Amino acid sequence: MSAFTEVTDLKDHAGETVRVAGWVDATRSHGKVAFAVIRDGTGVVQCVFLEKQLEAPVWEAHATLTQESSVIVEGEVKLDDRAPGGVELGVTGLEVVQIAEEYPIQPKEHGVDFLLDHRHLWLRSSMQRAGLRVRHEVQQAIADFFYDRGFTRIDTPILTGSIGEHAGTLFSTDYFGENAYLAQTGQLYVETACPAFRKVYCFGPTFRAEKSKTRRHLTEFWMVEPEVAFADSNDNMRLQEDFVRYVVGRAVERCAEELEVLERDVSKLAPVIEQPFDRISYTEAVDVLKGKGSDIEWGEDLGAPDEAMLMEGRDVPLFVHDYPKTAKAFYMKENPDDPRTVLCDDLLAPEGYGEIIGGSQREDDLGRLLERIREEELPEEAYSWYLDLRRYGSFVHSGFGLGLERTVAWITGRHHIREMIPFPRLMNRLTP
Repeated sequence: MSAFTEVTDLKDHAGETVRVAGWVDATRSHGKVAFAVIRDGTGVVQCVFLEKQLEAPVWEAHATLTQESSVIVEGEVKLDDRAPGGVELGVTGLEVVQIAEEYPIQPKEHGVDFLLDHRHLWLRSSMQRAGLRVRHEVQQAIADFFYDRGFTRIDTPILTGSIGEHAGTLFSTDYFGENAYLAQTGQLYVETACPAFRKVYCFGPTFRAEKSKTRRHLTEFWMVEPEVAFADSNDNMRLQEDFVRYVVGRAVERCAEELEVLERDVSKLAPVIEQPFDRISYTEAVDVLKGKGSDIEWGEDLGAPDEAMLMEGRDVPLFVHDYPKTAKAFYMKENPDDPRTVLCDDLLAPEGYGEIIGGSQREDDLGRLLERIREEELPEEAYSWYLDLRRYGSFVHSGFGLGLERTVAWITGRHHIREMIPFPRLMNRLTP
């Protein structure tokens, strides 16, 4: 490893001769001067080949390079503000590791299906690299936020016998003769750790068998789900606001180059970092929507068009809280001020990105929780362990789930969340 210098560190080696290992992004030639842009995974560097200063085999080898060929380049590091990254390499040696075959992805317009079919190669493009680097930074920010606040990470099962959300969106599989499901959420399991650790979270893949082809849906996506003991719905919304503000701020601070590549107008994220988030109740939201011409009726869940209408003219996220009981999951706490509703919230992002968080205070009363399970006609025996939490030291607690890909799409300004995960799983796509 020490034999090579990473592109990201080249500025520290100005005037030195170094070796860089990577792949060819592009080449061009002007008579006796030629150029190759080399990518090593940490950045890109322009390499300059001068025929008069090179041995003939090196100059001839450059002429054979194709896009994505793997190479080792040796040369002097020169500071140059005009070059990518502020440095270039004056080549003195070139070792060709492998000449790549004709690369399928060319610098021209390709259809979405073609690019998804070649996702394993599309990842190498500059915009995809930038988006996934922001994803990485957001993931690290999530871990740091909870670590710094004393949360314990709990890894919850992917295979489960319990339904977390809605039965109609389950992926089922045979589990040695029994029915098992891919987890829609880790929430029910992470709740069990609250009495042990007080503040906990899980972070991993979740699965929803929704037959949707919208830009906001994946069948497999990542979700972070904290749970806090002795925290009510208001505490929950305060935590969500602090969390989102921190994550967005981290991305803006540490991913400036990537956001520039993605042509993101970061000024639109400044209010998120600097201003308090707005709040309205579901009932107030329905009144607002009707005033704007919507035909929504009280009791119906908010759809994407409703969320977009509510966010018109807003530049900070909006909490919509206290939804109707019939529109939400069985585990949410009944609102003592209006038993038709539950103590929950959705956090809507600006710029048309819609819901990025769903959260609630959990039902801590054994009788009411059991009643809700029966109303939903869920198998009681599958939730016996979950009901035990209300039998042995029940307590007020709340939590939420943030969808990673939706959040990163909003931060980066990308239209479709399929670009925010390395290998998207869609209703009609299981490969590559």
